[in-house]
Amino acid sequence: MEGTVGLPRTRPLVEGLPVRYEIRVEGHLSETLAESFRELDHVVMAGQTVLYGPVVDEAHLYGLLARCQSLGLRVVEMRQLPE
Repeated sequence: MEGTVGLPRTRPLVEGLPVRYEIRVEGHLSETLAESFRELDHVVMAGQTVLYGPVVDEAHLYGLLARCQSLGLRVVEMRQLPE
């Protein structure tokens, strides 16, 4: 929905062309929990854990969010990183 008021204009996810994302979750993830997101890097700061890295398609993005939910993690923010 490009051009819709209130929605950011982002590059669409196209299979084979990863887009970098950042997912912030509440609290400090243990190394065991962080291993659940092996394809992403992570850093702990200010009471949050920031997961970041390439997302290859929409299925991958929704899979990451579903993984957060299944692990009981509260997603504080998710955003596409600039290229």
